[in-house]
Amino acid sequence: MCLAVPGKIESINGDETDLQGRINFDGVLRTVALTLVPEAKVGDYVLVHAGCAIGLLDETEAKDILDTFSEFEVHP
Repeated sequence: MCLAVPGKIESINGDETDLQGRINFDGVLRTVALTLVPEAKVGDYVLVHAGCAIGLLDETEAKDILDTFSEFEVHP
């Protein structure tokens, strides 16, 4: 099973052949390839799978997905 996770773009660097962004996943920052979504801008939400952004999401869509994920949290 594959899972893609939404995150918010904090910064972008590189060029069209090696476009990367720092993505905020609920306070955890990761560097992600943005080559498949060259139209992405700082502040946008992207759907990330295996270190690559595979699509853009609007903020409402991203938050709906994150809310659904939070329903599956395990609490000891």
